[in-house]
Amino acid sequence: MASDRVLSQEEIDVVFRNLQKSRHDEDPSQRAQPYDFRRPDRIAKDQLRSIHLLHDGFARGLASSLSAYLRAYVVVNLVSVEQLSFLEFTQCLPSPTCIVSLSMRPFDGNSILELNPTMVFPILEMLLGGSGRTPAKVNREITEIEKSILEGLFRIILHDLKQAWSPITSIQFGIEAHETEPQLLQILAPNEAVVAVGVEIRIGDVSGMMNIGIPSIIIKMLRQKFDQQWSIRKADSNEEDRQRILRLVKPAYAVLDTRLEGPTLSVQDLLKLEAGDVLEFDHPTSRPLNLKINGALKFHGEVGTNGRKRCFAVRAWKDPCLPPAPLKG
Repeated sequence: MASDRVLSQEEIDVVFRNLQKSRHDEDPSQRAQPYDFRRPDRIAKDQLRSIHLLHDGFARGLASSLSAYLRAYVVVNLVSVEQLSFLEFTQCLPSPTCIVSLSMRPFDGNSILELNPTMVFPILEMLLGGSGRTPAKVNREITEIEKSILEGLFRIILHDLKQAWSPITSIQFGIEAHETEPQLLQILAPNEAVVAVGVEIRIGDVSGMMNIGIPSIIIKMLRQKFDQQWSIRKADSNEEDRQRILRLVKPAYAVLDTRLEGPTLSVQDLLKLEAGDVLEFDHPTSRPLNLKINGALKFHGEVGTNGRKRCFAVRAWKDPCLPPAPLKG
């Protein structure tokens, strides 16, 4: 059924405005997010990988130390290592919580160590004689007395953290101040980058997070030492791999082949050979022969006899992958 209704000018304008708005929303340039160039450059991924390995060892050592200190089975797992701005790092922390500002002598600047309340209060209960294995939801600030009780815990954590960093550099971690509200931390600029290390601590059915924030500027200063440590570990790993592979291939057999390297011959001439034809190899007796092992040239020497058997006397070492061979024959 046809309609005789005619659109008004106002209705036509509304249609065109909606069409232009939809095209504007489809423009990819309109979906671009602003980037703040004041943020420091990110550190390299290989350095983050080294920091991950470093704190993975820290987590294993801390599990043993806390198990002995609390007299309970403690599991510590490294959860994440990532780079964030200081503002993003503080926004990820719960409120209220237990935060300590750490000095990093001999370097200027401070790092952050935060322990979630879900872990702090069960540990306090254990230190005061309780079991601490029942999850308790406590949402309050810790008192001055509780801070004093936790000094032994933080002393153990900082000792293991220092030991974990000792292969890279000697850092003396010390407690500068306590805080309960992440928003009140003023040790770094909001846009300054930090490396955030997330560690999970589990005691029975109780678990909580411990977060460490280290200024990226300090880690960048130690880049060369990280590279040296990575090279040492890589060299050690390669040496272990070489020894393991050598043990595996020792029972294997190798094919030795010695040939006279003479002139070439075309297939056409080869087909024309008849009985009585003489071929000249054109190989001087003074020229050494090549000894190939599985098709690869390894040694130079000469062919001789040992009683009724042919033999090869090694006179020179060829392949740089092998150690120099002693003279034989």
